[in-house]
Amino acid sequence: MAASRYRRFLRLCEEWPVEDAKRQRDLGSVLRQRVAQAFREGENTPISDPEACDQMYESLVRIHTNFYKNKYPRLKDTTFTGVTVEDCKVILATDILKQMDDMKRGTWKRLREKFSAKKPEEDSK
Repeated sequence: MAASRYRRFLRLCEEWPVEDAKRQRDLGSVLRQRVAQAFREGENTPISDPEACDQMYESLVRIHTNFYKNKYPRLKDTTFTGVTVEDCKVILATDILKQMDDMKRGTWKRLREKFSAKKPEEDSK
């Protein structure tokens, strides 16, 4: 029975898209990592709680198939701020978040990091 559960999770991982804009932060890559950890021995992995495993699978399938999005349709595809889904995707992209983090740092700290021979972590020690 563990073999069929393992195959179902693998099929779900194959179907789940990975967003390149959110490197190592999207649900698809986390799902793949968790499945690899949970089924270390592949089809031979013993499952201690089959009911919880099945429940987790069914929950992930509902997320993947947009079950609740279809069950409770929204009138508009914007948030209360008026930001669209596409704008949110752009804002949450890894490159944009890194740029915003760089902007948060002060000018003096950026200059010191740029011209310093040693790493900034060594300065705080």
